[in-house]
Amino acid sequence: MRFTFQNLHVYRRSVDLGQRLVRLCDEFPRGRYALADQLRRAVVSISCNLAEGNGRWHEKERKHFFMIARGSAYECVPVLEIARDLEIVGEADFEDIMNELDEICRMIGGLIKNAGKKKEHQ
Repeated sequence: MRFTFQNLHVYRRSVDLGQRLVRLCDEFPRGRYALADQLRRAVVSISCNLAEGNGRWHEKERKHFFMIARGSAYECVPVLEIARDLEIVGEADFEDIMNELDEICRMIGGLIKNAGKKKEHQ
């Protein structure tokens, strides 16, 4: 891998979740573009902000981008709840995605806590 952050387990998981949700959004029914677009942007923002945070030198900047990444993960939750309630996303997929988001948020919490310990987080 070219960049160290690409080896981060949380980064890899967030990219995988992003790919999954972008594919899921492609299946949203006509007329639900805004909902799909919001989910796409939020889930892609997770891995983008993890990458950007790892590129920052100062602890405060790294924490800032990691907190944005976690906020983007949280942003996915209400969009997914709405999609589930509108029966766009099935209950099994909803639960699986929510579990993955929860785990990713926990991992990002660890990055935030340890942001000052080293420049490139592994």
